[in-house]
Amino acid sequence: MLRQSLIGFGVVIVAASGTLAKKEPAVEAAAARQKQLALVRVNVTGQSYDYFRPWQKKAPFSKRALGAVLSKGRVLVTADLVTNQNYVELERAESGEKTAANVQVIDYEANLALLEPAEKTFLDGITPLEITPDTVVGDRLAAWQLEPTGALLATEGLVTTVQMTTYPIDVGQFLTYRISIPMQYRENSYTVPLVKNNKLAGLLLRYDSRSQLLDAIPAPVITHFLKEAESKNYRGFPSAGFSFFPTRDPQLREFSGEKGKAGGVYVTNVEPGTPAMKADLQVGDIVTAVANNEIDQNGNYVDPLYGKIEFTNLLTAHAYAGDVVPFHIQRNGKPMQLNVTLEHRDAKDYVSPPYYLDQPPRYYVVGGLIFQELSRQYLKEWGLNWQREAPQRLVYLDHFQSELFPQRNRRVVILSQVLPANGTIGYDDLAYLTVTRVNGKEIKSLDDLAEAVKQPIEGFIKIETEEDPKQIELDATQVAAEAPELQENYGISSLQRLQ
Repeated sequence: MLRQSLIGFGVVIVAASGTLAKKEPAVEAAAARQKQLALVRVNVTGQSYDYFRPWQKKAPFSKRALGAVLSKGRVLVTADLVTNQNYVELERAESGEKTAANVQVIDYEANLALLEPAEKTFLDGITPLEITPDTVVGDRLAAWQLEPTGALLATEGLVTTVQMTTYPIDVGQFLTYRISIPMQYRENSYTVPLVKNNKLAGLLLRYDSRSQLLDAIPAPVITHFLKEAESKNYRGFPSAGFSFFPTRDPQLREFSGEKGKAGGVYVTNVEPGTPAMKADLQVGDIVTAVANNEIDQNGNYVDPLYGKIEFTNLLTAHAYAGDVVPFHIQRNGKPMQLNVTLEHRDAKDYVSPPYYLDQPPRYYVVGGLIFQELSRQYLKEWGLNWQREAPQRLVYLDHFQSELFPQRNRRVVILSQVLPANGTIGYDDLAYLTVTRVNGKEIKSLDDLAEAVKQPIEGFIKIETEEDPKQIELDATQVAAEAPELQENYGISSLQRLQ
């Protein structure tokens, strides 16, 4: 935090000539404030994985940002700053002193990460930021940035909305502050702390320079993350696992058999294996209250701090994995209570994982045919507009995976592309095909494919796909003979990565 008082006396130093000189009071005051400033620069180098050439990485990148110094020698940053990092370095703003840092905990869904310096005394002398959880609409927050000289640049903005929105990974919704603020670009703007009365109120999530609107990860989400990070096994943010629709339509309420006071949300889908299904929540139920908070027709409850806000806030910022939350529902007009034990749904529990970070993609190459498992990380290779630019069949499978694959105990294996080779003549244009069987065996993962390939039928590897051409045959002997040349021609270090 910034020290408010000025030091009114000079410090005597010994000059090179042996004479005495005084340091200007203003200069010393600035130095004292910098020593108190709870910010450090964070320098990151890394490499993302290349999903179009899954055996290699993309070109190295470098990022420069700020981190908020917290208690217990920790530094808070956004997860997207340190994702796929090779090296993280902390740099003190006032002195330029540097040290390596380790990622202690990372939550991709909440976009938060905790760093710790390799040198335990590195943050000594810096007063850590306290966290203020009471920000409301109408408050003014200051965005803290650093000039290249290390001087603090504070820009004030007004909190205009507190709402539930999606974060970059797009798994569930989280509490978000929206702030009207004329942010200035600085090279360290990747992670920007937002401060209220010299206490941490949030971190920059995204910023639109045209509208000058900033979305921030708020203190309640940060506090939840920090509390969970204290446990030995970080469990992430919980979810219930159901979709819903407002009940503003009186015909919908009549159809569902709702009686009494109008309110609640209509359950449209319950995902298999989730806490909601385990608690017997069903499609057609109307959820009227969660954790004894009544829900209106729009899905809002009255929060003591924010006023009306979507009830999903009760299941993320307020609750933790393992908590038992009472759901009051109406089923065919009859009131009931269901006790839902919340859980965090890990990315690996999806058929098409919503993210796949800090680890290399799985793949398998057979005679120039590249097989991969569908994931949103793969689809995002088409850029920010991937939902329109990526192959629509694959986008459809990802979007409707819970309805298409209710058992969830599988992956979608795709033939992503074909490398020109002697054994693939005629197949060069094939790409983005869904693999159903190999050598007569059903394929539910790359492991299944790897095993099935070992058992050719009459000397041929027979691959069946959902889309045309429906069937592909490869000469097994030719595939084995040409494998070394294929690797050399395309610089493939290994023809498979299954671990």
